[in-house]
Amino acid sequence: MMIQIKAVEKKRIPELVRYVMEFRKELFPMIDHSTLPHDLSHFEASYVEDENAVFLIATDKSDQIVGTVGMRTFDHRFAHLNYKGQLTTEVQKLYVEPAFRKIGLGTRLVRALREEAEHKGIETLYLHTHPFLFGAQEFWAKQGFRLNCQDETPVYRTIHMDLQLQESMKHSIYHVNSQELLLT
Repeated sequence: MMIQIKAVEKKRIPELVRYVMEFRKELFPMIDHSTLPHDLSHFEASYVEDENAVFLIATDKSDQIVGTVGMRTFDHRFAHLNYKGQLTTEVQKLYVEPAFRKIGLGTRLVRALREEAEHKGIETLYLHTHPFLFGAQEFWAKQGFRLNCQDETPVYRTIHMDLQLQESMKHSIYHVNSQELLLT
């Protein structure tokens, strides 16, 4: 199965936003979907203009989007998390089409995002997930993320996880001018 992972092109942003919103409706039926979240309504500022951000898409052989993942500078909106003094980005919107699940595409997307983060000098990848997203915490743990804490709020019970990148930098693959350099 031919899958390509790449940064979203500017001309595909409206298509990507529609794609992400459809996934959000399915995964989070309890929230209001009548307005776009700030990061999607300000996509370029959130994922293009921010030098620490990127939004990746996975496309099939017909160039249809079959998966996504993004990261942007962490905004410190969770007061009980302390990432101050660390260059931290938040991993967001890992979505994979049901027909493309269980074949390693989610792992490939996370690996590509991690390589982008390491190339940008990001120190910490942060994310949050929820217990009602079946298998999510286990998936992220398999990707090397560790549990930071879990909120005891009703409904969401948000699970906060992170991955320190500095520990693995010397074993990373960097993409430089479309060439791969393996650092040992």
